[in-house]
Amino acid sequence: MIVLIPAYQPDHRLVQICSDLARYRIVVVDDGSGSAYTEVFEAARQAGAEVIRLDHNRGKGFALKTGFAHIAARHPGQDVVCADSDGQHRPADIAAVASRVAVTEAAMVLGVRRFTGNVPARSRFGNTATRVLFRLVTGRSVTDTQTGLRGYPSWVLNWLGATPGDRFEYELRLLLRAVREGLAIEEVEIATVYLDGNRSSHFRPLQDSVRIYRPLLGSIFAFAGSSLLAFAADAALLAVFVTASGHLIASAVAARLVSATLNYTVNRRTVFGPLAPHRYAAPRYAALALVSLVANVLLLRALAGTFGSLPVAKLLTELSLFAAGFVVQRAFVFARTHRTTPRPQLALTVAAGATRQP
Repeated sequence: MIVLIPAYQPDHRLVQICSDLARYRIVVVDDGSGSAYTEVFEAARQAGAEVIRLDHNRGKGFALKTGFAHIAARHPGQDVVCADSDGQHRPADIAAVASRVAVTEAAMVLGVRRFTGNVPARSRFGNTATRVLFRLVTGRSVTDTQTGLRGYPSWVLNWLGATPGDRFEYELRLLLRAVREGLAIEEVEIATVYLDGNRSSHFRPLQDSVRIYRPLLGSIFAFAGSSLLAFAADAALLAVFVTASGHLIASAVAARLVSATLNYTVNRRTVFGPLAPHRYAAPRYAALALVSLVANVLLLRALAGTFGSLPVAKLLTELSLFAAGFVVQRAFVFARTHRTTPRPQLALTVAAGATRQP
C-alpha cells in the first residue's frame, strides 16, 4: 500500500503526516511549490517520503496523475490511498480507507465526511450543492463528492491516468466516469476536520468552482442543446412538409417523427452515453414521448386555469417537462445496469488507455 500526497506550498503538517504514516510507503508530489518550500519537502524526505518535484504549479489533478504514473511504473501492483497535505485526514482514517481498499472489489473507496460540528459555511454549502447536483445528473448518491481521501486498487491506475482534468475538477471527473461506466464505489466514514477555518486550502472560489461544476452541468447543457435542435428541426420540417403536401396533420406527424428520432439519437450517443442498447432505449423513449405529449396538454390546461395566462402556463409547462424529461431519460430510458464484476470489464479500458500518459 502506498500513500500518495499531492502538496502545494505545504507547512509542517506535511512532515507530521509523513512521520505518522511511517509504516506505509509514502510518495509526495511537490506541485511546483518553489524554492521557499525546499526545507519542508526535505524534511518530508527525511521522514521517509519519496518526493517527486514538478518545476511549476500544474494543479492537484496533474500532481495526482503524476503520482499514479510513477507508482504504476516504479511500484507495480501496489494499491494507493490519496490524502491531502494539510493535516485534515487523520492517520486512523487513512488506515481505515487503506484497509478497505485491500479487500474490496470496488474501483474506488471514498473517505466521506458527515459535515457535523464546526464546518466553514463555504465548505458546507459547496459540498451540499455538489452532492445534490451530482445526484440529479447521475442518479447515484455520493455522500462526499469533494473528499480528498480516496483509495484505489492497483488495477485502476492506468484508468486514473487516462481521465482528463488537471486541477480540482479532476477528482469529480473520476466519480462521473466511474458512474458512467458502472463501476463500484464504496464509502468509509471519516472524521470531519477543518483546521484554522480551512485557511490552508488553495481552492480559488470562482475559478475552481467553475472547473468543478462544468463537468456536472455539461450533460444538462447538452440535453438542452439536443432539445433545442429537435425543436428547430421540427419547426423547419413542418414548414417544408406543409408547403410540399398541403396536409397539416400528416406534415406535423412526419416532422415530429423525424425530430424525435434526431433527439433520441443525440441523447443516446452524446448526452447519456455510453450507448444504451436500442432494444431497451427505443421503446422506453417512445413511451416517454407519448406520456410527455399527454402531460403537456393536461399540465398546460391546468396551469392556464391557475394563472390565467397562457404564456406563463406554457413557460412553466415546458420547464417542468424539460426537468422531468432529463431525469426520466437519465434514470430510465438510457439507464445502464451496474456491473457486478467491475474488475474484468475495467481491464479492457485500462488496456486501451495504457499508452496515454498523464
